[in-house]
Amino acid sequence: MAPSRGALMAVTAVAAATVTVAACDSSGTEHRNGSETSPSSSSPSASPEPSPTRSYPLSKTPRAIPAVREHRPARGPGWRPGKSSGVVIEKGDKGLADEGRLLAGELRIRYRGEVPARAGDVELALNPKDGGGPESYTLRTHDGRVTISGPAQAGVFYGTRTLKQSVRADGAMPEGEVRDRPDRPQRGLNLDIARKHYSAGWIEDRLREMADLKLNQLGLHFSDDQAFRIESDTHPEVVSPEHLTKAEVRRIVALAGRLHIEVVPEIDSPGHLGAVLAAHPDLQLLNVSGVPSKGSLDISKPGAAKLVDELLGEYTELFGGAYWHLGADEYQALTVSSPAASYPQLQRAAVKKYGAQAGIEDLATGWLNDRAAVVRPHGMKPKAWNDGLFRDSTVRADKDIEIEYWTGKEYGARPPEQYLREGYKMLNLNDEFLYYVLGQPNAFVYPTGKRIYEQWTPLVLRGTSPVPAKYSDQILGGRFAVWGDFPNAQTAAQVAEGIRMPLRATSQKLWDPGKPQLSWDGFKALAKEIDQG
Repeated sequence: MAPSRGALMAVTAVAAATVTVAACDSSGTEHRNGSETSPSSSSPSASPEPSPTRSYPLSKTPRAIPAVREHRPARGPGWRPGKSSGVVIEKGDKGLADEGRLLAGELRIRYRGEVPARAGDVELALNPKDGGGPESYTLRTHDGRVTISGPAQAGVFYGTRTLKQSVRADGAMPEGEVRDRPDRPQRGLNLDIARKHYSAGWIEDRLREMADLKLNQLGLHFSDDQAFRIESDTHPEVVSPEHLTKAEVRRIVALAGRLHIEVVPEIDSPGHLGAVLAAHPDLQLLNVSGVPSKGSLDISKPGAAKLVDELLGEYTELFGGAYWHLGADEYQALTVSSPAASYPQLQRAAVKKYGAQAGIEDLATGWLNDRAAVVRPHGMKPKAWNDGLFRDSTVRADKDIEIEYWTGKEYGARPPEQYLREGYKMLNLNDEFLYYVLGQPNAFVYPTGKRIYEQWTPLVLRGTSPVPAKYSDQILGGRFAVWGDFPNAQTAAQVAEGIRMPLRATSQKLWDPGKPQLSWDGFKALAKEIDQG
């Protein structure tokens, strides 16, 4: 998680979708995964025949971020938005209305709803016969129309993002067929709103930016030692003066849902609870000499679980969604040389609950499992930071807890292969590449995106070396993370600009981890064209 610690959509699978559009000038050759290919390299049953005329050269691959993974070129004029163009959805596919209205507004053409498509239109239609996963899509430009299909609404939406970006970069969508899909199911941005307050509008702007990059997960770390940033009904005493109201959170979650982005909330415990403990000093962890342990909850006290579980119950209802992040990192009782001697009350509680051989690591692991049991009935899958799971504990963390690997530098942190060998699924938040830490403490530097683009892949979980490819299926994706260690080091606007290219690089490598076709300079130039288009 955050480096200040010590040493430092969901998408609903429905039937697929189809988009049809009108024609434009374009030329060139196709590239698939960075290599030039011929039309015969795609499946004949899935690919369009070239347009009847031979007066056009083969089309070029549409330009987008992330880059499309497959494109079959064809001869034809392609499509560009015109005065008579419109966006329509197939009859019965009312669920695509949001996607249709959004695209129409972005392309400055009309949205006409559930009516038959005509020349020049963009048609969205769910198609249950499409395969490839809920976020895959096919975008076909042929005879003055483009058809985008996928096995769920998310796939259609991502097809519209490719169409939008191609038009912004080049004014047109080339003739031919795109077949596209993400390499990893979880792709996103992690935002520390506890140490630095961001307005709801600023967060909504990031959601829109993420959506165009086909990122589908926003982590919100809203509780830490410095502040607690969301309105509470159960415990209003813990809330900081600058915070998001529940109405603002509902607005953020609703927008995220329309953009096929899953919001992953986090209340870190039993450490990083300083703002909560300021209002509940009786639950502060004290060592044998009576010295407070910064941000640490005394989990031997019955009131500790009651307080945290009341907050979890309140906010799981507020956010809904598929995931809850439980934190679990940097519990200060486990960072001293002799935990049992320093915190005898925790040692006694561990023995009482788990037996004579148990230690404080077992008590902390049991705490994590107990909190996971609180969020599961709300339909949420639990997540935790990697240094919250211990090598030698007798009590083992539940196997359905997704491990978010951020560092190998913390006490208790193990090499990622150890978690993978035990069968855990992991998410990549490698602090060597993916950490944007305000103020650049502890030897951190603001990432430019170049290292991510040229050197990082989802397999590079720790440091700069990848784990063996045999574990690839257990690595679910990654998130680029912004931490507010020195919150005044940058304004919110400076943060937005600073993460712009790193976020685009992260998007590219999570969508397709192979060597990109474009150089870094070419990638930056394309990003500028799309953003200014």
